[in-house]
Amino acid sequence: MVDRTAPHFRTHPGYASKRSRGPFARWPRAADAVLAFAILLATVFLRDGPGDTLAVRPPGDLPPAAVPVLVVASAALYMRRRAPLAVLAVTITAWAVSLVAVPDKSLTGVATLIALYSAGRHSADVRRAAAGIAATILVVNIEGLIDPAPWQDAVVYAGVAMTGAWYVGRRLRLREEHAVRRLRDRAAEAGRIVAEERTRIARELHDVVAHRVSLMTVQAGAARAVATEDLDAALRAMAAVEDAGRQALGELRHLLGVLRPESELDGLGPQPGLSDLPRLAEQIRDAGVEVSVSADAVPDGLPARVDLFAYRIVQEALTNVLKHAGPGARTEVRLGGGGNGLAIEVLDDGRGGVTVLPGPGGGQDGTRGHGIVGMRERALLLGGTLDAGPRPDGGFRVAARLPTGGGAA
Repeated sequence: MVDRTAPHFRTHPGYASKRSRGPFARWPRAADAVLAFAILLATVFLRDGPGDTLAVRPPGDLPPAAVPVLVVASAALYMRRRAPLAVLAVTITAWAVSLVAVPDKSLTGVATLIALYSAGRHSADVRRAAAGIAATILVVNIEGLIDPAPWQDAVVYAGVAMTGAWYVGRRLRLREEHAVRRLRDRAAEAGRIVAEERTRIARELHDVVAHRVSLMTVQAGAARAVATEDLDAALRAMAAVEDAGRQALGELRHLLGVLRPESELDGLGPQPGLSDLPRLAEQIRDAGVEVSVSADAVPDGLPARVDLFAYRIVQEALTNVLKHAGPGARTEVRLGGGGNGLAIEVLDDGRGGVTVLPGPGGGQDGTRGHGIVGMRERALLLGGTLDAGPRPDGGFRVAARLPTGGGAA
């Protein structure tokens, strides 16, 4: 989760821009509703006065037939983001009708001005917007013929104000699209770099392992060749094999950790095994789930990978009980041996209350789990099987069988 209180986040320019957004960006629908209502009030109660001033229109001076025209022109602005070109057509039509319906000069052109800006800001259709600009200029020229103002003033107003409003909206739209495209390209570039880096690391991993294993093979062969004649030299060669093996393991752990950066490593301590189940069960009990563990004929001296994977399967199963059944559930962990294999069964009654784990994965020791898919993957890597599903009488069951004598699949 992103820490929005971190100093680097607070000082990031994107964070500042989000905090400084105006009401039209924060609450667009409410802001457009207020804008439409304000334009309605202005067109009903205000009119052009002498000398480019505004004058208050007496309530009785507005013909009743003009009210629907002004209402439609103003109310259309509420849809200016979702249907900007349709809103532009409505406002232009209402403006043209108002030239006849309203005896004095109304402010319907202001609604058209806002609609032109919205067409540039929220529509990518330049051709229809250009047709709207041409229609607006035509209405302005008709109004210039009706009004005694000089003809040149009407042309300048149409060419600069109306076209300029659309251009400003268009530039803002292009700038926003450019910013989004830059962010998308930056994310794609970051993904490409990560993919290339992981490919390089995988290649490096192969080289490291091949080099170390080759070295160990040569040194082990040399030790066997001189063992009967020079015991000290054989011991030194075997010590070199041990040292190369430890280095290979350390490099493997480091590089594999890089290949899965989201995983939370267990640190430098020893990997857990079935002997750590009592501690795991106690941690789950502390979270509110009643856990009982029983073991029957579990073979001694399990291979390290079987011991680790068995523990991880039980850990993930108990984590799922805590995550989905919640505190108050009853859970049984059964371990059994026989038939050259280890049987694992985790049962719960599903009667707890749902809870939310504090971490994104749910491992009680900080290890992030990968759910049933991860448990099944571990079992298959050992050549075993895993079944998981709901129980007929309620709850859930996870059953795994891991071979203890064969090689990994």
